[in-house]
Amino acid sequence: MSSDKSSRCERGSERSARKTVISKGRVVDPASDFDEIADLLVDEDGLIEALLPGGSAEIGDAEFIDAAGQIVAPGFVDMHVHLREPGQEYKETIASGAKSAVSGGVTSLACMANTDPVNDSAAVTRYIIEKAQEAGLANVFPIGAVSVGLRGERMAEFGEMYEAGIVAVSDDGMPVADSALMRRALEYSRMFSLPIIAHEEDCGLCQGAVMNEGATSLRLGLKGMPSAGESVMVARDIELLRAAGGKLHIAHISCAEAVEMVRVAKRQGLAVTAEAAPHHFTLDERAVEGYNTNAKMKPPLRSPRDVEAVCEGLADGTIDAIATDHAPHHRDEKACEFDCAAFGIVGLETMLPLSLELLRKGVFPLSRMIDAMSSAPARILGLDRGSLAVGRPADIVVFDPDAEWTLIASELHSKSKNTPFDNWTMRGRVTRTLVGGRSVWEQQV
Repeated sequence: MSSDKSSRCERGSERSARKTVISKGRVVDPASDFDEIADLLVDEDGLIEALLPGGSAEIGDAEFIDAAGQIVAPGFVDMHVHLREPGQEYKETIASGAKSAVSGGVTSLACMANTDPVNDSAAVTRYIIEKAQEAGLANVFPIGAVSVGLRGERMAEFGEMYEAGIVAVSDDGMPVADSALMRRALEYSRMFSLPIIAHEEDCGLCQGAVMNEGATSLRLGLKGMPSAGESVMVARDIELLRAAGGKLHIAHISCAEAVEMVRVAKRQGLAVTAEAAPHHFTLDERAVEGYNTNAKMKPPLRSPRDVEAVCEGLADGTIDAIATDHAPHHRDEKACEFDCAAFGIVGLETMLPLSLELLRKGVFPLSRMIDAMSSAPARILGLDRGSLAVGRPADIVVFDPDAEWTLIASELHSKSKNTPFDNWTMRGRVTRTLVGGRSVWEQQV
């Protein structure tokens, strides 16, 4: 990836307000069923003003962006990000995470509650929002905790966090093991129309495990997590949803059995949605060979059969969204024995090229990919984003789907560099990101 010498990231507040014309790009907006070569006009207030035939817009004194040969789409909405602030700023800050986001075309992100202190109160929610506004880059939407301190004992105060600005609740990083608590949370969340984002893990089945259970774990002598450790919790929560109502969202789905359960539940009319992370449809358990700690994550990289099932789920809409589960860790937390290494990888800057690989393999068309990365997560979270309709906020990504580049982990904009894709040749690159009509990221030629 290019260093800052060949790219520019700027705080939106530093740019004076004026109109913008993004000219002659292929504008793809799944929310409006629009896919044409067009000029996209943004007004002085940072809202979408009009879509005109390509090359027909009058430029005048507007900022001009030549998008010929590129894709213009709603800015990506990543609904599963760990920003680490407050409390673990040595891994990531809200500002560094937002910079990583916009360089990857992510204009809005939802950040998980497992900070220190945990986001289980209005005070922490407000702190996150204020720090994001100071950064002036991506829109940041906090996710509140289901339980106080993520301890799974007592439900957090959804109401006060909702008033402060949360868009969902989740104990991600930990499952809600107590079925009664999960049922009450589903019932209570209905008052605020908040989705519950579930980290599906049976801790009894997965205790002490560090990778997927299978031939690779046996060969490496590592304790494996069975896919049942995920699927039994998905089954439980679907049944609790049936009983309690509410909205259930399955985070980072990774195994074939869980995908099929969500597919059946949707056919039955239940309000369940799901997301998949790019690493779960790009890599399988063999990436752990050599005890590669940058391939250690939770849920783990699964079997080739599971990877195929995740791809099929994305293709048929069983899996609604693509989300990164961006999980930054300091190098010392990965440069250790595999059993001791932290779970997780960074992902904000690799989501686009990895998703484009599925496009090239024929898994889904471009409109479906963009829907999964923008419109669908916005719908799930109830955000006024993920669309280029007139009057909507001008959160926009411009990208070249064919640009080739080499990812160099040390040059990632995230504060942490834990990625299994170091030195990979990527195809597909963001050239411009706009948030509220302001250019906050530009890839220099």
